Amino acid sequence: MLVACATSAPVSRAPDTVVASAPVTAPPPLPTQMLPADDDVADLPPVRQQAKSRWVPVRWAALPGFGDDALHEAWNAWLKSCERPGPAFAALCQDVRVLSLASGDEQRRWMMRRLQPYRVESLSASAEGLLTAYFEPVLQASRNQQAAFGVPLYRPPGELAARKPWYTRKEMETLPQAQAALRGLEIAWLADPVDALMLQIQGSGRLQLQEPDGQQRVVRLAYAATNDQPYGSVGRWLLDQQLVREASWPSIRNWVARNPQRVNDMLWSNPRTVFFREEPLSEFDAAFGPRGAQGVPLTPGRSIAVDPGSIPYGTPVWLVSEGPTTPLQRLVMAQDTGSAIVGAVRADYFVGWGAQAGDIAGRLKQPLRMWVLWPKP
Repeated sequence: MLVACATSAPVSRAPDTVVASAPVTAPPPLPTQMLPADDDVADLPPVRQQAKSRWVPVRWAALPGFGDDALHEAWNAWLKSCERPGPAFAALCQDVRVLSLASGDEQRRWMMRRLQPYRVESLSASAEGLLTAYFEPVLQASRNQQAAFGVPLYRPPGELAARKPWYTRKEMETLPQAQAALRGLEIAWLADPVDALMLQIQGSGRLQLQEPDGQQRVVRLAYAATNDQPYGSVGRWLLDQQLVREASWPSIRNWVARNPQRVNDMLWSNPRTVFFREEPLSEFDAAFGPRGAQGVPLTPGRSIAVDPGSIPYGTPVWLVSEGPTTPLQRLVMAQDTGSAIVGAVRADYFVGWGAQAGDIAGRLKQPLRMWVLWPKP
């Protein structure tokens, strides 16, 4: 559903929600009293094979920083996963709900008693991968086309299923038959075509929408479908032509500001377009992100997008990533996917919504290791 660029909370949040992380230091070993009595002596289970990865069993002591995480923050994301649990985790959800009021140490002891950690590796036995981040943009929009708002966002056309692939991005903007098929499907209009592209790449967003009667309201646009065309990275297009030095949103916007006559060339290098559906955004819903591929709302800092061929939706994952942007050692939940999230050790980290979250998502690209936490028999 959601795709990276190169991307329970309190009921009320500031418009920009972003995760702050403390620097990571070498973790101390887990206290002996925290380890299950048989953790160091019990036989480990066999390696588990997945379609795109292999899971290698390890001791809990092998998870960097496991004794230090604020697990109650992740527990809210786990409760969301229990709204639509997979078969392997459904039996644990009653405990998860009860433990939502427990201390971090009690939650940690329960996890160590009921779950087995497995190091995620590629089929060629590499445990190193890539972490990027994504976010939910917050954009100004108009319900009707105006001089300052001329970039449309569409619902899926009715003939989408009958014609695959559908028209490319360029064809949608230049062919009369494509434009006729889209007429009347406009949800809202943005001012900037680069904002529209960013919204499509992230897969969802919040619009501060001006209605025809002059009233302002906030709605969410959620992913509905694509035109079934291949995804092309505009950042890669710019890099290949040596037009920018890095494929970040600030670099892309700076290039666009200097080269307005070539914006369409850049946009059309990505044939894929995303269609949306409009959703109301209550005060309660505004405290969470959009629904991911698992069908549950995402939690900033505790939800990741994964390749479901490597890690099933709803799986708790111990994530470790050391880098200059956001060093991480924490429990997260696999609740989403994206067309760019492919491979065994690959994840997209949901950082929240708004401009500050977007700044982090645009810069985060760093090494990744993951351990899935799978129910014991």
